[in-house]
Amino acid sequence: MRLETIIASTRQNRKGKAVADWFVEKASDYQAFEVGVTDLAELNLPPFDEPGHPRLQNYIYEHTKNWSSVIEKADAICFVMPEYNSGFPATFKNAIDYLHKEWAYKPVGFISYGGVSGGLRAVHMAKSVLIQLRAFPVVEGVVVPFVDKMTNSDGEFIPNDVTNSAVKPMLDELYRVAKALEHLRTSA
Repeated sequence: MRLETIIASTRQNRKGKAVADWFVEKASDYQAFEVGVTDLAELNLPPFDEPGHPRLQNYIYEHTKNWSSVIEKADAICFVMPEYNSGFPATFKNAIDYLHKEWAYKPVGFISYGGVSGGLRAVHMAKSVLIQLRAFPVVEGVVVPFVDKMTNSDGEFIPNDVTNSAVKPMLDELYRVAKALEHLRTSA
């Protein structure tokens, strides 16, 4: 099973890379998944520019073909995502909109971060978008409120016990749902 971890923020001085580094280590230690990482800042997708509807998968641009390949190979997905203005980052929505069938029948988890809400409003909005693409957002997630207080002067993410303990239940559920939906992914 492959778990693709996607860093949704692309802005300078973002916390998402540090949070993702921590999560990838935890997910790798879990040993049920081969863990991949896609940083949307490195992927550098332009605003959606394919002429055809993604449902048709007649992609003409290499950046779309590469992105499609990443998501196609995944059995489960985890977004590391901040909250911007009580919603998700535009880079998240742009990356979602590039594809269609690739998202189907894959469980999706979230590690959200931000201020007092820990990014929960962004996750709530993101789930409604992903459901329309037949993705399966899981209930379990990792919420990081006041992420600045969990980041040291070197930019390293140092989670508290509550944050650390939230990872395993999310990974357990991602694995269970990925196994349950495996037939649907292979026959879709």
